[in-house]
Amino acid sequence: MPMPAPDCPRCAELAKLVEELQLQIRQLQAEVRELRARLNTHSGNSSLPPSANPPSAPKPPAKPPTGRKPGGQPGHPGHCRTRLPPERVDQVVRHVPTTCECCHAQLPCESSGGDPPPTWHQVAELPAVLATVAEHQGHARTCAQCGHVTRAAIPSDILAHGFGPNLTAAIAFLSGRCHDSKRTIEEIVQTLFGVPMSLGSVANAEQEVSAALEQPYAQAEAAVRQATVKNADETGWALAGKLCWLWMAVIGNAALFKVCLGRGREALRQLLGPTIRGTVGSDRWSAYGIIDLWCREVCWAHLKRDFQKWVDWGGEGQTVGQAGLQAAKRLFELWGRFRDGVLDRPGLQAALAPVMLDLYAALEAGLPSPSKKVGRFCRNVLDVYPALWTFARVEGVEPTNNIAERTIRIGVIWRKVSFGNWSEEGCRFAERILTTAQTLRLQGRDVLGYLREAVTAHRAGQPAPTLVPMGV
Repeated sequence: MPMPAPDCPRCAELAKLVEELQLQIRQLQAEVRELRARLNTHSGNSSLPPSANPPSAPKPPAKPPTGRKPGGQPGHPGHCRTRLPPERVDQVVRHVPTTCECCHAQLPCESSGGDPPPTWHQVAELPAVLATVAEHQGHARTCAQCGHVTRAAIPSDILAHGFGPNLTAAIAFLSGRCHDSKRTIEEIVQTLFGVPMSLGSVANAEQEVSAALEQPYAQAEAAVRQATVKNADETGWALAGKLCWLWMAVIGNAALFKVCLGRGREALRQLLGPTIRGTVGSDRWSAYGIIDLWCREVCWAHLKRDFQKWVDWGGEGQTVGQAGLQAAKRLFELWGRFRDGVLDRPGLQAALAPVMLDLYAALEAGLPSPSKKVGRFCRNVLDVYPALWTFARVEGVEPTNNIAERTIRIGVIWRKVSFGNWSEEGCRFAERILTTAQTLRLQGRDVLGYLREAVTAHRAGQPAPTLVPMGV
């Protein structure tokens, strides 16, 4: 092909047009790659939950068939019904044999010293109407001397409440733990308990329980803020239809929820206090940047999905993604050996050293990538690189933020059902009931029983039962 004449205006115009078209082609190719990447987004390469996977998402790997029949296998420990203690049994029905099945002789009604203990089978049943109703009447009497009518006043502490502590606690339990709407709770109380109730009464019960949980909530807040290791997460919430955020932090025996207007650093301080103590596990959200990198653990489960995303997208980020997946695979193998006691902490640190170096080199190599997104991702990970390995040196820290993801799930489900709250008082109830329910779950304690005790103490003007023993 002959070279265009340097002084040919038409040739110069065509050359400029070719250059513009080539730039446009590159831009369109990049846009097509990004759109294809979005179409290929699924729970394995993003924060999308598995329930929202598109039909084109890869199926989870199928387990190889074992050849065994479904159900319990030989040697599998049985899971029998737990026998309730005698104080929980309302009626005992005795089935006593009258004649010997061998010689047909008459048998005594009462057992003798040599008889074996009886077998048992417990049958649980609900009464036709669960709620009992006490009607308080203020009677009047007419004086025979002067004709004055004197009426006995119903005590003010009785008039203050239309529902007892048990029913009030049950309403809060159905709302905050079971995620039932106010209309559903109204129907449950009326249908199952036999007590007519209005929507306003449901809201009033929630607010009374919220007041009863104010002190226990403060206990959980203090315990979480003072803990040396904690994990945090946040999810969307709503206040009067406007976007806000539900923040959560969890330790071994307590969880703390707080509704904040923002998702930034100020909200994190509202959750963990003005001075954040201890080591915090989290994702890479920018608000956590106020925490010193040596007191922070970045979640490797999130990182693994990000690396998988770059592998799936192909192009310039594929090499970085493959290096990241190899590092994650090796890391979790070593962490499993550490948890099983095969490796001690110095051994874990020594085995992770080459993994750290290889991943660092791969991220640095990706910085000058032609793709700005790849370079920006590599820079973001390198900026928090020390926080990727805190679990290897700090006792009690894990490489993932899974405990926070699991703990905040109760709030995510509630938000999808209720769409948040419509008042500040509703937000306080949500914070306190979620904190109480998840804290008791972590401790293996009865949620409904605790709520009943808290309401009873609140009505008597006494301190609420301890939610988080300090120093435990």
